[in-house]
Amino acid sequence: MTHHLAQLNVGRLRAPHESPVVAEFMEALDHINALAEGSDGFVWRLQTDDGNATAIQPYEDPLIIVNMSVWSSLDALKAFVYDTEHRDYLRRRREWFEPMAEAYLVLWWVPIGETPTVEDAVARLDAFRTAGPTPEAFSLRQTFPPPA
Repeated sequence: MTHHLAQLNVGRLRAPHESPVVAEFMEALDHINALAEGSDGFVWRLQTDDGNATAIQPYEDPLIIVNMSVWSSLDALKAFVYDTEHRDYLRRRREWFEPMAEAYLVLWWVPIGETPTVEDAVARLDAFRTAGPTPEAFSLRQTFPPPA
């Protein structure tokens, strides 16, 4: 294996971080992040000294938050997303996040040992939104194998 799978997902909160509207989601972040870190295949996740990425704002809109992580494989990412308690929060995302008209998730392969940047991740999401799935930016619905 020469590559790991990076993922970025973005969402627009229904209210500011400190609002009671999103309080349950914000309070669950530490738990869900710890769950990810303890999952098989977890490699890395974007975070500040606070332990999450909510203070990282690559978009002008302060209600848009990002989550970025790296996994050993597509199967490892899917297992975390769909086979852990994360799934329960994913099902409830409409309580805390506005519906997105554009794609909000992008995946891509990174060489083992490389840490993706937020700027690269945002550019890949933009490329995915423009061109659809390619080997450089794809989704869980249409994936590509790692580079040879």
